[in-house]
Amino acid sequence: MKTATIVGAGLVGSLWAVYLSKAGYKVTIVEMRGDLRKTDISAGKSINLALSHRGWTAFKAVGVEKEIEEIAIPIPGREMHDEKGNLTYQPYGQEGQFIYSVSRAGINCKMMDIAENYGKATIIYNKKCVGADLENGIVYLKDTKTGERSDLKADVVFAADGAFSALRYKAMQKIDRFQYSQNYIEDGYRELLLPANEDGSYKLEKNRLHIWPRGRFMLMALPNEDGSFTCTLFMPHENHEYSFDKINTDEEVDNFFKTVFPDFYELMPNVADVWEDHPLSSLAIIRCFPWTSGKVALMGDAAHATVPFYGQGMNAGFEDCTALWRLMKKHNEDWPTIFKDYEIERKPEGDAVQDLSLYNYHVMRDYVADPQFLLQKKFERRIEQLFPDKYKPLYSQVSFSNIPYSEALKSGKEQSKTIKKLMEKYDLEAKFRDGSIDDLIKDLFG
Repeated sequence: MKTATIVGAGLVGSLWAVYLSKAGYKVTIVEMRGDLRKTDISAGKSINLALSHRGWTAFKAVGVEKEIEEIAIPIPGREMHDEKGNLTYQPYGQEGQFIYSVSRAGINCKMMDIAENYGKATIIYNKKCVGADLENGIVYLKDTKTGERSDLKADVVFAADGAFSALRYKAMQKIDRFQYSQNYIEDGYRELLLPANEDGSYKLEKNRLHIWPRGRFMLMALPNEDGSFTCTLFMPHENHEYSFDKINTDEEVDNFFKTVFPDFYELMPNVADVWEDHPLSSLAIIRCFPWTSGKVALMGDAAHATVPFYGQGMNAGFEDCTALWRLMKKHNEDWPTIFKDYEIERKPEGDAVQDLSLYNYHVMRDYVADPQFLLQKKFERRIEQLFPDKYKPLYSQVSFSNIPYSEALKSGKEQSKTIKKLMEKYDLEAKFRDGSIDDLIKDLFG
């Protein structure tokens, strides 16, 4: 019997168990925490996740997409709230294209069910990874309740235990010439749960990603299934007129929201009472290489943790599963060859999704309220509608296709230069008003 150990019963580890089971492996998942499904978890436990095309591709390959559809809320676009409460809607893509809002806890519980039911995996809880023998595929464990030590040996081992991966830290980072960097951005985040109305209805338009862009910082909200919204305030930790170190008392919280997010304050006048329900958290980008050594490979955040502003961290991890599966079939389960190809192929994609995530943070907080930016997006969307085979905007490449992140990043930069030059040359607003925009686009791209 072929055996595999997965460290981490999170999203990527749980899905990868299904792939391995499909290939005939007996899979054991070791998890440091207890069973998440037996814990009372509020909808706003952590940042909601955005599931897009790459994630669905990975689900469909092993036939589990129906399970996820049950908990996914389609989001066709973002709605911006300005300081006066005015709303501006911007579709993400074309008609029928969506990203999907899923609660982190909700999808994690669902993925664990999938790992057990579809992947026939055994999940062992309260087992902390304290080291590994990379060459022999042995993971050393410590029971978090009893302190008892044990080890687990398998033909292949996968570390899918998150940004601060214990296996990576305890074993991979000790190998010669292992490269590692951990860079925190200046901003942190704090979550707030905006509850449903008394009748269970939503206080904001349900099928939207709501953004309150305020230049250097922003508030955003994504819907949950129960009528609530998980709201996340991203803001500098310090050194700014508005920063987390300046908001400590109930009065300071109230004043901040009344001044900066008045329409949100009207929806949630008790915001000061729940301000500390969730901790102030930091955001980091983690890069490392190599991703494999001996019988062990890093996956998902353990290999390429990013910040959440393109909604691609989870999708990139699921795409690791897609890539590894393709390489398994290509190389007939010759793991040394698979591992080498995997890290060479995926490392540039991990770097690119991190660069994209930082870029999109500036888009969300700075540009989405800029009329010129909105005009640019409107122009690009119309070009794509008329010439879908010739033009696909950066966001569509990232969220609605499987085009490699690195290619999307490169072509997106080139597109942006081209579009900005055209905007300088032509009065696009006037052409949209008088109906001649299509003629211009056909002349330029036809």
